[in-house]
This record gives sequence, C-alpha cells and structure tokens, in this order.
Amino acid sequence: MAGFKALKGQGDAKTLFAAFLYFDFSFMVWTMLGPLSTEIAESLHTVSGFMMSASQKATLLSIPILAGAFLRILLGFGVDKFGPKKTALASQMVVISVLFYAFFKGETITYNELLVVAVGLGFAGASFAVALPQAGQWYPPKLQGIVLGIAGAGNIGVVVDFIFAPKIAEIWGWQAVFLVGGVLSTFIFTMYLFLAKDAPKEVYTPRPKKLKDYGKLLKDRDTWWFNLFYAVSFGGFVGFAGYMKVYLMNTYQADMSSFGINVFHEPNVKVIAGYFGALTIFAGAVLRPVGGAVADKLGGIKSLYIFFGIVVLLAIVNAAMTVPFWIAIVLLFLIMANLGMANGAVFQLVPQRFGKDIGIMTGIIGAAGGLGGTALIKTLGWSKGAFDGYSAGFMIFAGVVLVALMGISMVKTRWRTTWGVQAGGRI
Repeated sequence: MAGFKALKGQGDAKTLFAAFLYFDFSFMVWTMLGPLSTEIAESLHTVSGFMMSASQKATLLSIPILAGAFLRILLGFGVDKFGPKKTALASQMVVISVLFYAFFKGETITYNELLVVAVGLGFAGASFAVALPQAGQWYPPKLQGIVLGIAGAGNIGVVVDFIFAPKIAEIWGWQAVFLVGGVLSTFIFTMYLFLAKDAPKEVYTPRPKKLKDYGKLLKDRDTWWFNLFYAVSFGGFVGFAGYMKVYLMNTYQADMSSFGINVFHEPNVKVIAGYFGALTIFAGAVLRPVGGAVADKLGGIKSLYIFFGIVVLLAIVNAAMTVPFWIAIVLLFLIMANLGMANGAVFQLVPQRFGKDIGIMTGIIGAAGGLGGTALIKTLGWSKGAFDGYSAGFMIFAGVVLVALMGISMVKTRWRTTWGVQAGGRI
C-alpha cells in the first residue's frame, strides 16, 4: 500500500486512469477470439460446412497476438513522433471498425475474413505501447514500477472476456460479442478523448525518433535481454490466456461438465470453461501492479528471480504428470499470478534503463512479449497434435524460463554497477 500512497500528489491521476481504462478494454478486445474459438469453429461448420482444423484454430488465435507484437513497434514510434493521445485514438478507430465489421458479417463471415479481423484486433494489443509510456511519462523513476503496473493491469480485460463472452455467445450468438466490444470500445474512445493528456514539456520532453534510432537501440545488448525477459513473462501470460479455453476443453472437459451441472446448473461446458479460464487468468492480470510494487521495494532483478523461479517449478510439475482437475487449476492460477507479477517487475526496470527512449522501447519490448505469446500458443498446439497432450509444451516453456533465469544471473552485476547506480530506483 505504501507504493500506492506515494502516488498522491504526483503525476496526473486522470491520465493514469484513462491509460488503465484504454488498455483494459483494448486487452479485452485483443484476446476475445480465445474464449470464442469453440463457438466460432462450430458456427463455421454449421453454416458453411467449413471444418476448422486444430492448426487453423491455433493460427486464428495467434494472429492477433502476432499482429499486436509488430504493431507495438509501429505505435511506439507513433508515441514518440505524434504523442500518445493521437496515436491511441487513431489505433482505437481501427479496432472499432473491425469489431463492427465482424458483427455485421455475422455467421456469413469466412475463415479468411476472420483472419483479417484478427489482424485488426492486433491494434488493440498494440495499445500496450501507448498506455504504458503515456502513464509513465507523468511520474518519476522511483514510482515507475507501481505506475506502469497500474496501467498494465488493464490486462484484466481478458478476464472479462472469459466470464461474459461464452454466455453472450450462448444466448445471442458469437457475433453479439463483437457488437458489445464495438459499443464499449466506442465509449472508451470518448472517455479517453476527454480524460487523457500528454505530459507537458516541463514534466517530460518528447524526443521524436527516426528509424535509425530503432537500429541503434537494437544494437544495445540490454534491449535483447529485456526482450527475452518480457517474451517469457508477458508472452507466457498472453499465450496461456489465449489458449486457456482450448487447453481446458481438451484436457478437463468431463470434469468441467460435471461441475457445471452440479454446482451452477449450467449444461454448457464452454461457459464453464470460460469461468475457469477467467479464474486462472485473473491472478496474472490483477497482480501485475503488485509485481511492480514488489520490484520497487526489493529491486526488479531479485523480484524476477523469485517470480521466474516459481514459474519454472510449477511448469515442470504440470509437464511431469497429468494432475487432477482442481490441482491443475491451482497450478495454472499460480503460474499466471507469477507471470503477471514478473510483467510488473520487468517494467519496473525498463524506464530506469531506457528512460529517454521509453516510447520506442515499450514498443520493442512489447513486441517481444507478443512474439513470445505467439510462440507459446503454437508450441502448445504442436504438443497436442504431436503427442496428444501438453507435457512437451509445458516442459519447453519451463526450459525457456530457465534460460531467462540464467540471463538474469549474467547481467545483474553489470546492471547494478553501471546504469543502475544513477537509475533513481532499486534494480
């Protein structure tokens, strides 16, 4: 709580709230295909006879993540060139357009058109490259962990997806979810227009970058270390979130069906899968600012050791055996919780190392996170197709997290004795 109290009288609360709200609903839109994947696949088969294969389903789920990854670089450039507010509003207009397009096409939409919609949803995922620097530019280095944690906690929007999207789809059809998304996105567009402000020059001096500046930053080895750490933390979070319903339906459908009928009197197992998906994802979404606050107190490096270490152990347990349903839910909950807190810890460090280039760096590192999420979705899909299970996928993920832990060990001394000395916060 001390971290939250420190925000009083600092920065701009309305802009911080607007950044959170914008990212929250953008994240909800970005990941909405995950909780709707089963319903959409069934609709395409019923209406047009198109049978979506496991590979095609994985591709559909991964395209918004992949598009969001690359678009984060573009929007990061826009933040430095045109300012966060103009960049956000332009991006949001694209998102609103594809949402209403999908609604009006409805059940007549084709798989290829869905892929185009998925690309458009990538602009929602790219909002990360706008919301975080917009909030961070208003606050001093010592508060970056908690501020960027609050702004980044907008990823709780995916929880809203999993709770409501399957039920809305059951009652009114999956296309109605896109209508709701379009209406809400229009509302957020209006709220953001009036609440958000770019930081004035006396608080933050923008330094517009050219393409060559990207090249310069990409030559910096610390950029690649941060890319790795965020590809693991955020990539793990968004990858598991996007694939969660498919994983639960393929592994624990009978358990969820029985629970839904006996406890909620809900015969639709897809709705129950959404509820359990929301439960596990909630941990990572809501605890991101906690991770930032912990990093402010202990230092980002020590925090990442803790969070990544726990993820490795839990992922190996999940890979080594097919655990009972309730144990699996606990394991997934804890994995997502620690990945969410690791997200906050990574972005406690980034502004301290790249404070003058936070717009571009947020885009680059955010892109790495999106690529990590895409890779995880495809890895889990490959594991299911190749071995009819997910043990190989979880083991590969655990191995990648171990590599990240080794990386932290390799850079910690150099970081603490170079830029960390004048960083202004604990690293």
